Amino acid sequence: MTQESEARKRRGSGRATIHDVARAAGVGSITVSRYFKQPAQVSAALSLRIAAAVKSLNYLPNLAAGGLASTHARIVGMVIPNISGPIFAHTIQSFSDVLSAHGYQLLLASSYFSVEQEEAAVRTFLGWSPAALVVTGQYHTRATVQLLNTANIPVVETWDYQPRRKYMQVGFSHYEVGQQAARYLLKKGYKRIAFAQNSVAGDESAIDRRDGYADIMREAGLEPWFFLPTAATPFDAGKQAMETLAMRKRHAAEAIIFANDNLAASAILAGQRAGIRMPEQCAIVGFGDYAMSSMLLPSLTTIRPPAKEIGEIAAMRILESLGEIPASKNVQRLNLLQCELLERESA
Repeated sequence: MTQESEARKRRGSGRATIHDVARAAGVGSITVSRYFKQPAQVSAALSLRIAAAVKSLNYLPNLAAGGLASTHARIVGMVIPNISGPIFAHTIQSFSDVLSAHGYQLLLASSYFSVEQEEAAVRTFLGWSPAALVVTGQYHTRATVQLLNTANIPVVETWDYQPRRKYMQVGFSHYEVGQQAARYLLKKGYKRIAFAQNSVAGDESAIDRRDGYADIMREAGLEPWFFLPTAATPFDAGKQAMETLAMRKRHAAEAIIFANDNLAASAILAGQRAGIRMPEQCAIVGFGDYAMSSMLLPSLTTIRPPAKEIGEIAAMRILESLGEIPASKNVQRLNLLQCELLERESA
């Protein structure tokens, strides 16, 4: 079959081709291809013409064919612990924004704090021949590590910082966050400080924060006090922690550090219902700086992670690794960011 007859066959199928778009926009097919793959290299005026042609022709780019032609598809896989949780929302959005501006699309999966589910997602993503992979944290199955090691694509670990690991690091130390919270409360004069963990199994980052808190308590000559809720939902778990730790008749907690703002928020609501004055009777510190945290009464003292920056920097490092944007001689492998303690009314 000749190229001309093949082209007629494609046009006869009713699906517009890249050549149809090029003719409608009055540009070359290479320019249309660049519009999809490297949009930053196409002028605003030409982009508007191509976009209008794409819309009028209902053109759908064949991403699978493009991936086969270049070994890897123009997609990047990202596995996060929890899609429904607000803490990762800014990371996902900023990461996607930077990628899409350079013609890449995000494939997203949730592990719900399960390393086995993360492994399954990584296997599936690699089947699509992605350009790069992003995983959350340092805790993976041996099989996942093997998959990442042999993928031969850029791999980024986010939301943690472990400089000795081989993958690019974009994040912060959860251990130091736990230390930061404990030091803050000790400086305020609190002694009986408890740490309420996440009731969701597999949240290893929260355990790292717990360990940081525990070491600071021991340095101060005080005994760490851990509480692991048995309630399934975050709001029930926070309520349970408050009732168990702060509503005791004897030796009640003077302050509680919570694994996340969901737990802390429900603790504040439960404390209000029980007539506990905060922070006079019990101070509360969270982690995450969720949208509701500043609206609570009392407003929640919490530690804000650099969620948006993590997404932006991870995407930039991937694009640099792929040669899509200029980089220094070596792509920056270690990217240590800082969290911010927001002092509000609850502590």
